[in-house]
Amino acid sequence: MSVTDDFRAARDRLLTLHSDYHQARREFVWPRFTEFNFALDWFDQIAADPEKANNPALVIVEQDGSATRRSFADLAARSNQVATWLRSQGMRRGDRMIIMLGNQVELWELMLAGIKLGIVLIPTTTLMGPEDLAERVERGEAGWAAVGRSNIGKFAGVPGDYRLIEIGGIGAATTTAATAANTTANTEALQYTDSTTAAVTFTADAPTQADETLLLYFTSGTTSKAKLVEHTHTSYPVGHLSTMFWIGLEPGDVHLNVASPGWGKHAWSNFFAPWIAEACVFVYNYERFDARALMEQMDRERVTSFCAPPTVWRMLIQADLKVLKTPPTKVVSAGEPLNAEVIEQVQRAWGQTIRDGFGQTETTVQVANTPSQPVTIGAMGRPLPGYDVVLVDPNTGEEADDGELCLRLDPRPVGLMKGYYGDAERTAEAFRGGYYHTGDMASRDKHGVITYVGRDDDVFKSSDYRLSPFELESVLLEHPAVAEAAVVPSPEALKLSVPKAYVVLVSGLEPGPELAEDILRYCREHLAPFKRIRRLEFAALPKTISGKIRRVELRHNEELRHSGGTRPDGFGVEYSEADFPRLKG
Repeated sequence: MSVTDDFRAARDRLLTLHSDYHQARREFVWPRFTEFNFALDWFDQIAADPEKANNPALVIVEQDGSATRRSFADLAARSNQVATWLRSQGMRRGDRMIIMLGNQVELWELMLAGIKLGIVLIPTTTLMGPEDLAERVERGEAGWAAVGRSNIGKFAGVPGDYRLIEIGGIGAATTTAATAANTTANTEALQYTDSTTAAVTFTADAPTQADETLLLYFTSGTTSKAKLVEHTHTSYPVGHLSTMFWIGLEPGDVHLNVASPGWGKHAWSNFFAPWIAEACVFVYNYERFDARALMEQMDRERVTSFCAPPTVWRMLIQADLKVLKTPPTKVVSAGEPLNAEVIEQVQRAWGQTIRDGFGQTETTVQVANTPSQPVTIGAMGRPLPGYDVVLVDPNTGEEADDGELCLRLDPRPVGLMKGYYGDAERTAEAFRGGYYHTGDMASRDKHGVITYVGRDDDVFKSSDYRLSPFELESVLLEHPAVAEAAVVPSPEALKLSVPKAYVVLVSGLEPGPELAEDILRYCREHLAPFKRIRRLEFAALPKTISGKIRRVELRHNEELRHSGGTRPDGFGVEYSEADFPRLKG
């Protein structure tokens, strides 16, 4: 059989068993290839099938209602043309190219073309500035950069030996004052429009080796400088069989994933998983999030599958969810754990349970709540087919029911990164002792269901108790006034630290002592005494560029505030239980 046949057989078996988790776990074996090219060996083979060639592969709708629609055949032919043109400009296998584009058709064309050529892709968000880009050029060893016209000016002062490729159209959802002036073509850059005259046939220069580098991702990093994650032509393209199984994607589905280009999650659910399933990728571009408009588009395009990060889910439930007349039958969330209140509201309105999934930029989905399985609210779920997941006690190094979530490496799961590029020390640390160490703490119940506890650097001690920020934040989010919350340790002489909550209120409410007292009271009523929130501050939450809360910054704030020295400017009002005598007792 060909690699296409082998890949299809593994895919089809997971589709057949999508509602039989236990059988899928028993049966599934990763297809392991020595040669594999996702674009040539999979995508183009779908496009070559007369019965599937004209099926929709990509739909992009703009805020004004205009739409771009491409079939599998359209994208196969166009990516051939782009690959042929790039080769004519001197691009060769192993070259490295930054792709800095918004959700526009050229992004998908370039991704497919790059895979066909065997180049290394460095997806980059359009939010990056010159300093970040300089780091990406240097550490990623980029020789090419494909950039939207509205952002190409950011490269003016970026050093390096690279060539620019300018793409017209949108480069971001919004145009800032800094980029508005840069709307004319860059005369020194190659013009992407020239690719339209190239031949629509493409022949690879050589077979693509499975372990060749395909993707370099800079992680967003909540506690340290970004790591450079290296993926191969199989770790994401084949590894996302697990993501397809988690979501429950099937041929003909219309899948909407709310994610920005440049991050691993965009590749997960806006590229690999849907196209592995032969589903259609649907994207809705907007300048400002509008829950009603999003749901109207979901109805119009008949979205059957929906994935969004917790931030989007929290904004959605503040709207009337029943605006959506035909809710998707598959609803999932990833990025950070989702709280029970959100899951329950969506269940009441749509009749569907949001299923959490856990993975990292370094992997595909490892642990998840899969279709047709009972969902334990607040839990990540069970290990997915192909992943041998264990919890390792960080103190003893022994496998346990509570500890760091790790992956056994014998056999090594296909959906795991090659390593951290250019950082042998970090790679060795992550792969020590026969495991891949995720750095995330979790617990497992008697049914094998795994619940997220927190990053190993987020979990903290108060008195002699280990506390999970996620557990405390979940209770805070149940309060009707709380839109977002982050809990960190706040230094305290007797207990070492006490839980401090940073709170963002729902729209229309004003912070003040009365509301602080009410939230603290609610926490006292719903948390064990050793877990109670002792301090509270109303403040915006610092986040990484991909939307994850930077608790490390909040912890630093607490150290400064309670260090005993002069308090720096910029701190808000901190409320303490001691401020409210009625909370005593």
